[in-house]
Amino acid sequence: MPALPAGYSSARPDPMRRMLLLLALLHAALPAYLAAQTNDTRHELVRDMPTYYDQLLTRLTYPLAWPDCGMRFGRWRREARNELMRCLQPIPPRTDFRPEVVATERRDGYEARRLTFQVSAWARIPAYLLVPDGEGPHPAVLLLHDHGAKFSIGKEKMVRPFGVDDSIRTDAEEWSRKCYDGLFVGDELARRGYVVLAADALFWGERGRKEGIRYDSQQALAANLMQLGLTWSALITADDMACADFLATLPEVDSRRIGCFGFSMGAYRSWMLAAATDRIRCAASLCWMGTTEALTRPGGNQGKGGSAYAMLVPGLRNAMDYPHVASIACPKPMLFFNGRRDKLFPVDGVETSYRILREVWEKRKAGDRLVARLWEEKHFCSRAMLEEVEAFFRTYLKHAGQ
Repeated sequence: MPALPAGYSSARPDPMRRMLLLLALLHAALPAYLAAQTNDTRHELVRDMPTYYDQLLTRLTYPLAWPDCGMRFGRWRREARNELMRCLQPIPPRTDFRPEVVATERRDGYEARRLTFQVSAWARIPAYLLVPDGEGPHPAVLLLHDHGAKFSIGKEKMVRPFGVDDSIRTDAEEWSRKCYDGLFVGDELARRGYVVLAADALFWGERGRKEGIRYDSQQALAANLMQLGLTWSALITADDMACADFLATLPEVDSRRIGCFGFSMGAYRSWMLAAATDRIRCAASLCWMGTTEALTRPGGNQGKGGSAYAMLVPGLRNAMDYPHVASIACPKPMLFFNGRRDKLFPVDGVETSYRILREVWEKRKAGDRLVARLWEEKHFCSRAMLEEVEAFFRTYLKHAGQ
């Protein structure tokens, strides 16, 4: 009988020691197991990722990243935005907005309006508009809701709903507690003097599926749109651009002072919108920033099926990584917050992205306009974060030019 390893007796180990021994053996064997899976010539995919994933990553050299591309900043910004819009094309044709208010409600210091308006020749969308009391025109914030695999509500994640079914009201209250520390961001901003617009993105709320909510329909929608020469993410960005333009037409709004804000997928939409159009003066993005390398690691959040399609722009990675696209917004004031305990966005990818962003803003002598900070927080929008966001908007929207 072979000798036992040092430290072990021939007596039967107790259950806890047996469990610890098993875990130690599994830990020791795991690297070899994963290596065997990767080198298994019978299979080309492991955890839904090609076994040559690392080689594919090396192809992404981001030739349109600034300053490495060698262009002067002004030329780069034009060409980078042109490339972004090329990859987003075709943007749906726009018609007159033709807004129609369908209901109103008086609230503490502001009026809440339910309305619909045209964002393209194809789509008329529902939204909430909050207008503060007092003489305008006021600064405005376009609120861009999150994903969260919660499709029954969209705009109601950002604005306290009214005139809706009890189920929608309940969903909104629960989501406010789960993701926004019990607050409705839109109502908080309206009380502080901002006009607020929040609309449903395609697939959420009143722009959802007639047959009912089904998670896998995200992938089906994305595939059907691609068959038609469109992408889901492009439609979302185009609608966001239309919403910003719509805000600028309102007599209650100072068109020179429009910002945007979002959490999670809404954060992606926020910095993407600031990159795509100069209608947006400044933007705040909470809990969505990283590098392609970090976000596409096997098992990562961006590789988990249909949800990612709402944030994928085909072909764009061949030119720029996520922080390079966000840098098109420079020298606008921009705020980026992420959480160190956010399992969806690896910290090393966030830190690399923040370094890229800081280099761009500092080289353009606009470093004081960039806020890029990691919080000791999970994937969550806390009251403390929101207070700093409002202070950011107070500086760059409310008191700008006054």
